[in-house]
Amino acid sequence: MIDHSAQAPSARQTNWAGNITFGARRLHTPATVAELQALVAAGTAVRALGTGHSFSTVADTHGDLISVAGLPRSVEIDPEARTATVSAGLRFGELAGILHRGGLALHNLGSLPHISLAGACATGTHGSGVGNRSLAGAVRALDFVTADGTQATLERGDADFPGAVVSLGALGVVTRLTLDLVPAFEVQQWVYEGLPEEQLLGHFDEVMSEAYSVSVFTDWRGGPIDQVWLKHRVGEEGPRTAPSEWLGATPAGRPRHPVPGMPAGHTTEQQGAPGPWHARLPHFRLEFTPSNGDELQSEYFVARRDAVAAYEALDRIRERIAPLLQIGEIRTVAADDLWLSPAQGMDAVAFHFTWVPDTAAVTPVLGAIEEALAPFGARPHWGKVFTTPPGTLRRLYPHYADFERLAARLDPTGTFRNAFLEQHFPRTGDGCDGQGAG
Repeated sequence: MIDHSAQAPSARQTNWAGNITFGARRLHTPATVAELQALVAAGTAVRALGTGHSFSTVADTHGDLISVAGLPRSVEIDPEARTATVSAGLRFGELAGILHRGGLALHNLGSLPHISLAGACATGTHGSGVGNRSLAGAVRALDFVTADGTQATLERGDADFPGAVVSLGALGVVTRLTLDLVPAFEVQQWVYEGLPEEQLLGHFDEVMSEAYSVSVFTDWRGGPIDQVWLKHRVGEEGPRTAPSEWLGATPAGRPRHPVPGMPAGHTTEQQGAPGPWHARLPHFRLEFTPSNGDELQSEYFVARRDAVAAYEALDRIRERIAPLLQIGEIRTVAADDLWLSPAQGMDAVAFHFTWVPDTAAVTPVLGAIEEALAPFGARPHWGKVFTTPPGTLRRLYPHYADFERLAARLDPTGTFRNAFLEQHFPRTGDGCDGQGAG
């Protein structure tokens, strides 16, 4: 992962996967908010950089990259309100232990605890569960530095708030987030193997509702589903015993890694051992780097009601998908009201693809996937690789133009704009009317 511990004379660094080489002139790691404000106010092309786990160019710039990982770290818990106001540069795995020791928890976690709070929320990153919103769904308020260097705060209920949480870094540099919390809980995790495909398709909602968080892993080669990870929340009745057979699938005899052939040592504990929420909801342990980053990732969200039809559409092109795939994952995400969230306005199912690190070979397959999922209005994950054109994205997000107007109002000079935003949110005229060309 990227080392933000010191300023670099050149930001010619790569993201975690190595598929993006940042084109910034400088990488800054300010130690105070005042230093951050001065950097932003003096800059003409500025982007915030998290832990570098995005596979798209969303964080890139030709100007100045700024990491907030060096700002003073703080976690202010309000047990009565069940909130925590935290430094934006903290990683989820670092925050989770603090919350758990205070008897509190986040409602959801992504598969990697290594990602930063601000970066994950800004790109719409999520965990899984039919009743669980994305990570950004927990945000109650956020503090950020705007283009002129001033500090701003938006809270849930403010008119601009739904456009500011999943913001792709277009509005400013987030310094703090206030998050909703729930009482701490325990989870048991089991991995089942060999789920017949007809059981998944015939009982999709039942499968995805079987546990608090469910992940379905498939190599898209046809036949039974490789693995289903069931993360059961431990209730008042205490730990449960896993059935020896579930819809035709059987429990794995030993711990598994999602990617076939990879050692399971870096994954969170399985086989039903109860443990804290933060040590089971992610797929990987914080103390280990889950892989060497030799991969590309893509992900597409469709309405959960279309899950089976979308699966069948992808299955029809599996001969194009499978040869380049390390593993595919299917998860569910509950609806939210955040303008650029891929789950905005709909309970969603997310089809995730972990590819071999070959951009030239993968790119045409993305086009085939996007064509197959077009009838279902598939929204790509902003932090993954995709080829969906801006005009199509505009039609998929009811608040697309609202977000353009918000970005133009809060950043009229385009300080935070980069090639990614220019491509997907192009401005017309003098660049300040917020109307995209689509």
